Order: sequence, then structure tokens, then C-alpha cells
Amino acid sequence: MILRLIIMVGILVGLDVYVYQSVRTVSRRWRSGHWFRRLYWWIHLAYYAALLGAGGLALAGTRLPARVFFYLITFFVLLYVPKLVAALVLLAEDVVRLGRWLWRKVRPPGAAPSAPASDGATAAAAIPAGITRAEFISLAGLTLAGLPFASIVYGIVRQKYDFTVREVTIPLSHLPAALDGLTIAQISDIHVGSFDSRSNVADGIAMVNDLGADLICFTGDLVNNLADEMEPYLALFARLRAREGVFSVLGNHDYGDYIRWWRDPEEKAAHFQRLLALHERLNWRLLRNENVILERQQASLAVIGVENWSARRGFASYGDLSRAVQGTEAAPVKLLLSHDPTHWDAQIRPVFPDIDLTLSGHTHGFQFGVEIPGFKWSPVQYVYRQWAGVYQENGQYLYVNRGFGFIGFMGRVGISPEITLLRLVRPADAPSSATDKPLV
Repeated sequence: MILRLIIMVGILVGLDVYVYQSVRTVSRRWRSGHWFRRLYWWIHLAYYAALLGAGGLALAGTRLPARVFFYLITFFVLLYVPKLVAALVLLAEDVVRLGRWLWRKVRPPGAAPSAPASDGATAAAAIPAGITRAEFISLAGLTLAGLPFASIVYGIVRQKYDFTVREVTIPLSHLPAALDGLTIAQISDIHVGSFDSRSNVADGIAMVNDLGADLICFTGDLVNNLADEMEPYLALFARLRAREGVFSVLGNHDYGDYIRWWRDPEEKAAHFQRLLALHERLNWRLLRNENVILERQQASLAVIGVENWSARRGFASYGDLSRAVQGTEAAPVKLLLSHDPTHWDAQIRPVFPDIDLTLSGHTHGFQFGVEIPGFKWSPVQYVYRQWAGVYQENGQYLYVNRGFGFIGFMGRVGISPEITLLRLVRPADAPSSATDKPLV
């Protein structure tokens, strides 16, 4: 572990030195450029010290607040993602220069050096008068790096609380008339220990209540690690109200599996009981491999909740769906709350084809990506087949919520926090497939 930490810092130092060449080249003409260059290294030396210090304390067995590591992750993203963009520009230039050097070494005697000459002429025409080629390339790399830097700053300061309401229409051919138009508000992945603004969180909760949904479903990860994280925000989340109530399940972070419990072998169990009690204090109906049957004008909806179940290695599975569905056989519509979307392909679809709609979260949309009308992309899609939005297979639906909160990186870039409003409709009143569109 110590060796990995040292290697990681070494790689970061190498990247910093590489990009510093551009910083030095561009700042040479500034009157106070030497102070800018010093500031560059002061910031990075402070980050190295914090990284090594926190890593050393953790390896020594000191339990550091999770927020310490979140800040380290956030500054890592802020410092190094833009730097990678600059480094790619510099690397492209270095590859071209290396190619020219090799050509000069291996070209046949008497061959005309036409390519370098024309390249130089083209470059001279493209470079503004008064600066060298090196300055132009350095300035181009740093300018391009400024785009992701600005986006990340915005994501940290503003977008992490830029709650977006997405309306989803789910057509079900066998939906009883009494349930036509039933609305479900979904939130997921609150990660309350990451919040740093009560007013912004209160605005998000008010947005959920303003939807006036028939029921509210929370699909797991109430905390980052500890039940105590909820105390400052308990009264706010207790404001959530729906006609049929608020239903919840547990996510992988709710079990305390990511904390080392030293003091007492029973400490983790006691903590878990405090976590369960939070749902009671919030007046949320926690479903642990069980279900509730809701009745409306002699039509019934089974709300099924399963504990965390994952098909991915490294994530614990506590769920028992066979047990959770017992007693729902007569319900014409079945709604399942399951935190991890890998559950859908691995077990729900092949084994439980009568579950009409599954609500999940877990992925957060990676808190980083691009979403524009008709197109969405995030690195998380290379890990999770279903990572955000609505999915449909053989009449069964899955909706993956992008998350209400955030964890690790203290922000969101391109993927806003989400509040979902799902509406169950009969096919005569709906398109042939589910639709998903942002409202706010």
C-alpha cells in the first residue's frame, strides 16, 4: 500500500513537471510570472503533503473523516483532469517533433526536406505574430485545459445542487383503470454526509413535495458510511410527504461495510440498528425483502423492496427477492425497489418476469458526463449496462435514477442530481414505449 501511494505521487509529479514546461514558457513574458510559477508548485506541494499525510495516517490505523478523502478526490479532479487535456496537446506536438527528428536521421541522402519546410511555413502562418511556436503550443494547451477546469469549478460550486426533475411515462398494457395515472416520485443515493448546504437540500426536498406524487420511493444509500451523518438533515428529509407514504430500501453504503470497526465486534451491528431506526424517525416505510400492497378502488399495486443485491464483484448482496415477492401473486402491477441496476439483468428479468417496473440508483451517472437532447455519455456506461434513465425489455421496465446527492468528488459535471416523476398509464393514453424527459 505504501509503495502504491509513492508510485501514485510519482506519476502525479511527472505529469506536473511535464505541464509545468508550458506554464513556464507562457509566463516568461509576464512581469510577475515568477510568482505564478512559484504558486503552481506551492499548490502542488501542499497537495502532495496532504495526500501522503492522509494516506500515511490511514495506513497507520487512524480513522479519518470521510470528508478528508472527498476533498483529496475533489482537488485531484480539479488539478489533474484539466492537466491531462493540456498534456495531450503537448504530447501531440512532441510526437510530431520526434517524427521530424527521426526523419532527418533516416531519410535517404539527397532527399528534399519538403515536409519540414512546408510544415514550418504553415505553422508560421497559423501562429500569431510576436510569439514563438513553443509559446503558441503551450498557450493552446493551457487554454484548452481551462475548459474542463471551468466546468469542474461550476460542478463543485453550483451543479451539485442543480436538481432536475425528469418525467417518465411507463405504459402498462395490464394496468387497471383505477391505477391509470398513478404517480411515483423517486429519489436515490442521498449520501447525506456529503452535503454542505442545508438551504440547497431543503430546496430539493420542496421540489419533491411539489410534485404531489401518490407515493415517494427512495432507492438506497441514505448515508456515506455512518448513521450519525443524518442528524443535521433529519428534520429536512422528514418533510417528505405523499398520499400513500414514503417507501425506502437499503443501498450498499447503508450497511457500514466500508468502515473498519475496531472497538467492539458488535459495534457494526449496533450502528446498523441506528441506521434502521433513522427510517422510522423519518416516517419512511423501510422494505427489507418484503412488500406492501396498496389498494385503490379495488385495484392493487405491490410495492416490493429488496435489500442490496449486486451482480458485480466487490459489492455485497443481502437481498432475497424470492422472499420479498411472497404474497404479491394476485397483484396486477408489481413495483420493485432495488438499489443496484445490475440486479435487473442478473435476476429480475430472467426469474421474475411479472415484475413490471424496477427502480434503481447506485451509479450516480458517475457524476460526470454529457447529456444533451438525443445523446448522453458517461464513463460509467463502460461499467454498467444500465446507468441512467429508462430501459425496457419484453414488457419489463427499469429506471435508473442519477442520484440526489454525491460522494467522493464533491460536485457534478454534466450530470445533474435527479428527482424522478414516474407516471403509470394505460397504453391508450401513452406512447408505445416509455419516455424520459427533463421538466426542470
